[in-house]
Amino acid sequence: MKKIFFLFILLISGWNVQAQVVVGGDSNYFSYEEPLRYEIGGVTVSGTRFLDEQVLINLSGLIVGDTIDIPGEKISKAIQTLWKQGLFSDIKVKIVRFQGERVFLDLELSEKPRLSKFTFSKGVTKSEADKIREKIHLERDKVITENVLNNTRNTVRDFYIEKGFFNVQVEIKEYRDSLFANRDILEIIVTKGKKVKIKEIEFTGVAALEEAKLKSTMKGTKEKRFYKLFTTSKFQESTFEEDKTKIIAKYLDKGYRDAKITESRITAVSDNRISIHMTISEGNKYFFRNISWVGNTKHTSQELSSILAIKKGDVYDQSVLEQRLFMSESSRDVSSLYMDDGYLFFQVTPVEIKVENDSIDLEMRIYEGKQARINKITISGNTKTNDRVIIREIRTKPGQLFSRTDIIRTQRELSQLGYFDPEKLGVNPKPNPTEGTVDIEYIVEEKPSDQFELQGGYGAGQLVGSLGVSFNNFSARNVFKRGGWRPIPSGDGQRLSLRFQTNGKYYQSYNASFTEPYLGGKKPNSLTVSIYHTITTNGFSRDDFRRSQTTITGISVGLGKRLKWPDDYFSIYHEISYQYYALHNSTGGFVFNNGYANNLYFQHTLSRNSIDQPIYPRSGSQNSVTLQWTPPYSFFNDLNYSLATQQQKYKFIEYHKWKFSSSWFTKIAGNLVLNLKAQYGFLGMYNREVGQSPFERFYVGGDGLTQGFIMDGRELISVRGYRDASTITPPGGGTIFDKYTFEMRFPVSLNPSATIYLLSFLEGGNAWVNFKDFNPFSAKRSAGGGIRIFLPIFGLLGLDYGWHFDEYPGSLNDPPGHLSFTIGQQF
Repeated sequence: MKKIFFLFILLISGWNVQAQVVVGGDSNYFSYEEPLRYEIGGVTVSGTRFLDEQVLINLSGLIVGDTIDIPGEKISKAIQTLWKQGLFSDIKVKIVRFQGERVFLDLELSEKPRLSKFTFSKGVTKSEADKIREKIHLERDKVITENVLNNTRNTVRDFYIEKGFFNVQVEIKEYRDSLFANRDILEIIVTKGKKVKIKEIEFTGVAALEEAKLKSTMKGTKEKRFYKLFTTSKFQESTFEEDKTKIIAKYLDKGYRDAKITESRITAVSDNRISIHMTISEGNKYFFRNISWVGNTKHTSQELSSILAIKKGDVYDQSVLEQRLFMSESSRDVSSLYMDDGYLFFQVTPVEIKVENDSIDLEMRIYEGKQARINKITISGNTKTNDRVIIREIRTKPGQLFSRTDIIRTQRELSQLGYFDPEKLGVNPKPNPTEGTVDIEYIVEEKPSDQFELQGGYGAGQLVGSLGVSFNNFSARNVFKRGGWRPIPSGDGQRLSLRFQTNGKYYQSYNASFTEPYLGGKKPNSLTVSIYHTITTNGFSRDDFRRSQTTITGISVGLGKRLKWPDDYFSIYHEISYQYYALHNSTGGFVFNNGYANNLYFQHTLSRNSIDQPIYPRSGSQNSVTLQWTPPYSFFNDLNYSLATQQQKYKFIEYHKWKFSSSWFTKIAGNLVLNLKAQYGFLGMYNREVGQSPFERFYVGGDGLTQGFIMDGRELISVRGYRDASTITPPGGGTIFDKYTFEMRFPVSLNPSATIYLLSFLEGGNAWVNFKDFNPFSAKRSAGGGIRIFLPIFGLLGLDYGWHFDEYPGSLNDPPGHLSFTIGQQF
């Protein structure tokens, strides 16, 4: 202690530091022991070009009128404050002059250079450079500080690490720009090195779960294996951190609530391979024991426990607990029970009141609050569709109790309209706890819904062109309204379709249809009217005796209605249609060549549609049963069918036709969707003397797009992988058929302007002439893959390649695979 005290006295006695201040070129010496006090008479700034002088003076804290000591703390502090801005390479405080007891100061500042431009080294591609420019935000005249250089270096490095270049090196060189004063050029030099792949992932301490399951949980961090053709194995630090969280979540699902990763180590195996090692502390496995409810008055504890469906002894699974308390896909959870009854302000908090050995007791603390009624409904984002079209699909009405299920159902109905982007539909509840009300805002984003068809095709040895338009959000009342064309009358949810198809003098087809989805404007009762006219000839003129012509004219009127029972996903549709066939020297494949036929039929369809959205469904199903029938004319006439000609026999076509279809969608993981489909059809007869109708038969096989121009009401059912329907269907068509499809779908883009998804399929189908030959397990099978592209202006386009597994007449001369092209939604 004596030595330290002696040293301290020695330092004080020798402390006589001199401060030199330059005043007008003369050297003046000031002592820290005897500083002189002055009043600041003025402050100026020199050496700057781009910075505001008054702002710099204010930052320095040297204010005119204040007193300072020379030398003293205020000047030192002013220098420190300005230096912290990072804008200067040198800072001096100069005394300009003295005037009595006042001193005049000058802040002599040397600005850091500013950016003139920046370039990249040769190792950076143009596309990479463009993406990096968006991230680093280097702009001309920006001050080049150490912080700017460090941020730029780190941003570029992170960019390449995300691409798998884990060993990337980034250097920034700074050059003076000779064309401009105080401007520098930056050159960003990138040495990428090799892409780093993950050779192996190892675990220590894992006993409760299989290592393979933990590795599969890591979606973005994968080992490099030769057989994983479509799996990336590059290392990304951000993705790795997310995957570590998923590993712990997997343990939590199995009851290991204390599980944690105690160490994660990354080791370089080579210049392009790394090894990841994680040490996991699993802890004990926990189980639910006693669960009690507090604060519930609306529902009994027994009712709530039955919905929670967690029993004593079940594994303590946090995700299951949260799902059954707050949000399940089936809406069978405690929160939905309350919120569907107006309890918008409901809260439930699970509290662990006792943890004993491996068992946990929970207390569910409930705050029910008041029931909330809906006050106002508003819509935002619709620029084309009228509010009333949206409002009639909304299940939540002012004055009703709040219901979360009704909101979810409303989103589904708005998606089904096809006018809005289903990925952008939003709901914004605005609760008012004081008044016990809630305002609900539905947010939509319009997408193109009209479709244009312009195509060419080849069939029956002829080239055919088609031109068609479908206005799916049409407004008939705006047709003659001033200003109603923008560019077409739209916004009322009606559908107008016009189509023309021709190959010149051989074939012309005209089709028009109109649908009003809300007949009368109040209830979802639809009206559909369609007309069509088709002419097929051999190309000779009308006055030529060699002319062959088949004319088909038809009209149909249909009424649809949504049902409330068995549930409101059901609908029923009734249609009456009439087709008139006129044949003159016809060679089109009809059962007679001259004469006419009448096809007056009634059609009834009972369907249930619960899919979540029309273009890329992830859940729900589509099911329908259809009966199409004609009057049994043979029961009411005295025609001897055994002696009648074909024209006489089919002057009035008679049959009854039954169809069933079912399609189910299930989300497997993420947006990967499984679609299972089945379809059956049967064509029956009333009178054995008349026999089976040659009209309305089923043709199975091929892409289902065309069978020439034979217009006998046949139905085309595609089975991919086969050349065309002739490979599966008996001659003359089938009277009974089946079809089965197993399809996996994965989206590439869910953008409404271009929805794209890939698919793989297993498919099978067959057709028979007689019911006694029907065998549902005797299907012609195929497998393959394809792509679907939905473009709003053209609709859904598909391309598939399938391989057939079963032989058929002529199959030995056919290639094993066939390319199929589809247009529109096909079942």
